[in-house]
Amino acid sequence: MHFSSIAYVLGTLLMVTGSSMSLPVICSLYYNDGDLFSILISGLIIIASGLPFWWLFRKSHELSIKDGIFIVAVGWILISAVSGLPFMIYGSIPSFTDAFFEMMSGYTTSGATILTDIEVVPRGLLFWRSETHLLGGMGFLTLTVIFLPHGMGGLRIFRAESSPGQVITKEKFIPRNRDTMIWLWGIYLSLNLLETALLCFGGMSLFDSLCHSFGTVSTSGYSPYNASIGFYNNAYFDWVIIIFMFLGGMTFVLFYQMLKGDWQAFKINTEFRWYVGFILFFCGIVSWILFKDNTYSSLMDSIRYGTFQVMSILTTTGFTTADYEKWPQAAQMFLFAVCFIGACAGSTTSGIKVVHYVIICKYMVAAVKKIFLQPMAVVSIRLNQRPVGSSIVDLAICYFIVNIFMVLAGGCFMVLVDNMDYLTGMSSVIATLMNIGPGFGAVGPSQNYAHISDVGKWFLSWNMLVGRVEMFSALVIFYPSFWKK
Repeated sequence: MHFSSIAYVLGTLLMVTGSSMSLPVICSLYYNDGDLFSILISGLIIIASGLPFWWLFRKSHELSIKDGIFIVAVGWILISAVSGLPFMIYGSIPSFTDAFFEMMSGYTTSGATILTDIEVVPRGLLFWRSETHLLGGMGFLTLTVIFLPHGMGGLRIFRAESSPGQVITKEKFIPRNRDTMIWLWGIYLSLNLLETALLCFGGMSLFDSLCHSFGTVSTSGYSPYNASIGFYNNAYFDWVIIIFMFLGGMTFVLFYQMLKGDWQAFKINTEFRWYVGFILFFCGIVSWILFKDNTYSSLMDSIRYGTFQVMSILTTTGFTTADYEKWPQAAQMFLFAVCFIGACAGSTTSGIKVVHYVIICKYMVAAVKKIFLQPMAVVSIRLNQRPVGSSIVDLAICYFIVNIFMVLAGGCFMVLVDNMDYLTGMSSVIATLMNIGPGFGAVGPSQNYAHISDVGKWFLSWNMLVGRVEMFSALVIFYPSFWKK
């Protein structure tokens, strides 16, 4: 591996992280909540830590795919570790384990929190907490790639950080990798600004609008209020956030093609059609259950609350407007099923992703047809009107199996380590591995992760990282052969 080049990238990453604290500094100056020193000194320490690596190895510009995988695994851990400094210095999260968990949850867009009372935290720190969503939603390393020299192998970092679904769909923007990152971030920030404007138009403060926009488009879920979006009890805010959760769950290639006027892309995109189908089915059935059981007095309220929660979980956002554990068991069962879906590959969401279900379902239909109906037939699995190779089908099936195995094994581990009930154990792993945030049981929408042991928090933090980055990139570093030349 090229350790000098790796050091240069990690130094750049630290400098970008420290510089990103400039916005929370401005917020702290405006509100004067007493957290200015902790944010300012943390930013300076982080920049000072990265500057020597950036300067000493600035002429090292060679990266291999193995280097990219190492940078992704170590980079996310590094920025999560240093980003907790403001909370530890101020004292709102004195434990390093808790601060690391909170920041890993922020950057991986999980939204799981250890804070028992969010509203007592100063607004400068809350803004930084939400900004980690903004930075992590598009992938923090994709932002760092913009600051790397041309030809340094940013594509290898991008591929190592991207989900397998993007390999399957083979969607890309433009040949030059830095230009691709600029387009990605341009579209992403535009959606954040548009949602902020719409929330402000409805009467939400600028601070709250920014925090909730950061948590919506990135499909993350941090809110500056204990009751999340339910704090407002406002239908307009709910529907605006529903729309932008939906947009955050779309592959960003479609936005680029839309800007080019290529509306045909929506018609032929198989994953997008299935994504819309999943949403209509689950939103419809949960809303119908809520209305049938008189959980809410009117049909519109049932649709509003049911649609919001399904959209929030399916896109792995994790916002809540109600305690869904008080809903009928049938509604909870469908929400539990939604936890395993996720939205589109190439979006800001996590989870298994719709494209994997598309391929697996088509594979099952083709297998049944070939085995029982037409043994001599050559059945082709197609995606976006193109045939899918057998290696891609194998990747989709493998990815699905690994996710299910990690949920089952992780649930057993959590039950043993923390002596919790099986629902909480399984749900904590699902909510972190799929980057959803709130789950069921003792980590439900009205609870948090503060009661979990340090060992459990470190394990769940690793689950968040594995679920957010390209899963195999986070796991392959445990293979002894990875470290051989």
